[in-house]
Amino acid sequence: MKGSRALLKMLEDRDVGTIFGYPGGVVIPIYNEILDSSIRHVLVRHEQCAAHMADGYSRASGKTGVCLATSGPGTTNLVTGVGTAFADSIPMIVLTGQVATGNLGMGAFQEVDAFSLMMPVTKYNYRVLDLNMLPTAISEGWKVARLGRPGPVHVDLPVDAMNSQIDESLLTQIREPRPVFIDTSGIPTAVQWIKEAKRPIILAGGGLIGSDSSEDMVRLAEKIGAGVLTPLMGMGSIPYDHPLSMGTLGMHGRRAALSSMKEADLIIALGTKFSDRTYSPHTRPGNGARVIHVDLDSTEFNKHGLTSVNIKADVGDVIRSFLTHLEGFVPDPAWAMTLTSFKSRCCCDFDYDGVPIKPQKVMHEINKLIDDDTIITTDVGQNQMWAMHCLNIKRPRQMISSGGFGTMGFGLPSAIGAKAACPDKKVLTVTGDGGLLMVVQELATAIQEDLPVTICLMNNGWLGMVKQWQKLFWNKRYSGTKLYESNPDFVKLAEAFGAKGIRIERPGEIGDALKRSMNSGETCLIDIRTDPEEDVLPMLPPDPSIPMVKGHCPY
Repeated sequence: MKGSRALLKMLEDRDVGTIFGYPGGVVIPIYNEILDSSIRHVLVRHEQCAAHMADGYSRASGKTGVCLATSGPGTTNLVTGVGTAFADSIPMIVLTGQVATGNLGMGAFQEVDAFSLMMPVTKYNYRVLDLNMLPTAISEGWKVARLGRPGPVHVDLPVDAMNSQIDESLLTQIREPRPVFIDTSGIPTAVQWIKEAKRPIILAGGGLIGSDSSEDMVRLAEKIGAGVLTPLMGMGSIPYDHPLSMGTLGMHGRRAALSSMKEADLIIALGTKFSDRTYSPHTRPGNGARVIHVDLDSTEFNKHGLTSVNIKADVGDVIRSFLTHLEGFVPDPAWAMTLTSFKSRCCCDFDYDGVPIKPQKVMHEINKLIDDDTIITTDVGQNQMWAMHCLNIKRPRQMISSGGFGTMGFGLPSAIGAKAACPDKKVLTVTGDGGLLMVVQELATAIQEDLPVTICLMNNGWLGMVKQWQKLFWNKRYSGTKLYESNPDFVKLAEAFGAKGIRIERPGEIGDALKRSMNSGETCLIDIRTDPEEDVLPMLPPDPSIPMVKGHCPY
């Protein structure tokens, strides 16, 4: 069997239904075989977006996304999207074409050392110098992507290998990766700490969603009376309206979450990494608080500087063990009353009526339309933080956003990937004018591939988050952040791609436009002119000596 056909057959055997990619000279053999394959190819307009779409596909479905690019600039363009998935522990198979093995190191046309280039942003790398290595690369790489802490795996495919022949019997030879070392010795101590705690909280991260253990986590929270705090990546692990849901914790998190964190005497951290945007001197608890940290990656342990017990294992397995050991446990009712008090002071009305339009009003209107068949993706910046802060997310995989890498341009392509994964769901992306202009060409992908999404454009004419920092901490010295003087007419731009475009200038127009768009089955860009002076508050400054910027509302 030809190498290019063998590659696709092995992916088909693993139920890969979609590949996001962009062709080039050395991957023509693969593209030739795609014509006769059961796998759908989604033609992107930039390779970075192929990785973002595969990422969105994986986050929305829980499956492993696959992207494909040619050698040289095709590969380098993938790197930002691969790095985004790596930072957020998203399983992906990254396929790159490569020049012929005899030309490696010779400066051939579109040659790049893809192996070295991808190494810092992937879990594992394979270069198929001998076609007989291909079954190992795919079978082992497929499992490595999901083994332990998930992440992208890269396979580099020289063109001569793809054009060579391989014995078909080799394709069924499976190579198992080395098992992940698990250490659950800390469970007895952790259970004892839970029983001793008077004010427990659960910090529920993206690893919890990745392990499909959100329901078990909610059961644990209810059993021990723990408030549940969600960093951005953990949104949806507990329904927003659950009595124990205290909201998001972080630089722009909710006051209820911050108060709960500060008062806690035990933090049960599940699949989260105590990043600097979530955990800082502003959020550090007092009272001799202890930490139970459960994660598959031991490099994430002990970042917080508190007394801790670390358990290296799947969070779902550990939660179920906790539940078994805590049978009959009765929590302290006083803490439940305190959590209720925190939450009662954090109920703001975002139904602002005025011009210019407040970003919170946009989130208020989106909340009216969110149901179990809705997926929200976001870009990065103020739009992302308003979505994190204000949206009512009820289930895992309903909110998709770039966390650790903070990649502008993530919103639109990840929405297209989510739509490819879940074609029966309505997909809306919240983006800003800065982020959208980085990837606006993917409107062509949405139209051509019949993957309709709604683009909610928070258009304030600035690189809003950087402007906010310049405003609050740099004496309003605005440098390199002004966009409004050269922004395009986004409605006409959408129409030029064949999408619908709607311009919104009054708050009363938002809800109807969103509803019509999301129910239309067509790609639609809604250009909402928002107040450029509205900051995302509260805000915890990076400098611990600077107090919290609270704003006009205590949320």
